[in-house]
Amino acid sequence: MIKKSHRILSTFGVLGFAIGFILILSFIGGKSKGPLEGIFSKASSLVSNMESNHIVSQRKGKRADKLKWFAECRLNRDSLLKQKVILLGTFDNESKESFKNIIDFEDSLKTTFSLIHIYTAWGSKEEEKFPSIQVKAILEMGSIPVITWEPWLTDFSIEDYPNLKKPEYRDKGGLADVAKGLYDPYIRQWANDAKQFNSLIILRVGHEMNDPYRYPWGPQNNKANDFIAAWKHIFNVFKAVGAINIIWVWSPHPAYGWFDAYYPGDKYVDYVGISALNYGTVASWSQWWTFDDIVGKPYHELMKFNKPIMITEFGSLSVGGDRSRWFSEALKMLPWKYPGIKSIVFFHYSNDITTTQQPLNWYLKNDPQTISAINKQLRIWPDSVKPRRTKQPDRK
Repeated sequence: MIKKSHRILSTFGVLGFAIGFILILSFIGGKSKGPLEGIFSKASSLVSNMESNHIVSQRKGKRADKLKWFAECRLNRDSLLKQKVILLGTFDNESKESFKNIIDFEDSLKTTFSLIHIYTAWGSKEEEKFPSIQVKAILEMGSIPVITWEPWLTDFSIEDYPNLKKPEYRDKGGLADVAKGLYDPYIRQWANDAKQFNSLIILRVGHEMNDPYRYPWGPQNNKANDFIAAWKHIFNVFKAVGAINIIWVWSPHPAYGWFDAYYPGDKYVDYVGISALNYGTVASWSQWWTFDDIVGKPYHELMKFNKPIMITEFGSLSVGGDRSRWFSEALKMLPWKYPGIKSIVFFHYSNDITTTQQPLNWYLKNDPQTISAINKQLRIWPDSVKPRRTKQPDRK
């Protein structure tokens, strides 16, 4: 009761401070006309952030305790790559400032995610530097960060990189320029920042490089040999600066094949990634594909590389079919049918506008039927591969 009262008083204290602070800013800034406009919404946002951070900070230690079984995997490459338990993880687009949504999601699945996935682009902008704050937070929570590192080349400033082509010409043959070392200052700094962490970091570079429609580093602009040369060059830059804490994920698009042409070689790859996203009937180019439709054939082709497989983006929309059934069928026989799959990362995106003009909602947290279907299938997996389960947390 005392803790609850203290928390209520703290909340009102922050609310009062926020209102006063914003009033002062409004007065100083010459915004005397309607100074109360937006104040309460801004204050509410501040309180919401405080509450989110309070929840996470109160549970961070307990969460890390739940992942003690995973501690060796965070530090030891062989332990991670040979782990028998199928590791679960997620990406959440609303978790840039707080991991509350991720914690709520894993609570609903009665598990603790070993992997937390983030995306970052190449470039000169502040947000395109190595994501040190996010990586530090993920590690403190006991998980391993999975970073999809996207080589968008047009964001580099001419001032910082005077030898580059004009932005409008950089994509054509861009990977050959990466292999030539034109982007080395950026890659080297990124690698130096990554090596500061005493933990493994899973890095997925230039994903879906065999897709001729989606990303500028695809075959519409680059030869397969140039992708391989760029990959090896990046790998060697990391090695040269001593960033040996990287787990390298090579992640082609499962639908476009040409896997042999784009594979950098066993020495340069630790994990093979496959995206398994069912777009349903949301667009003219999509239809309701089952997990087996998406993964079945490429899985058997990719297994010849003899690397553990990660489902790097695991999700389904609800347009055009039964989403709970989709997840149930995907997970039901997975350990037996696809024994090479060693980790699954949910694609938890509430407002995805990367492929269509209309926002797509991949979120599951408001879909109790699908959550129930996932939990049911996870419970029947063999104990040898079953993710560690947890009791529902006390939310009082």
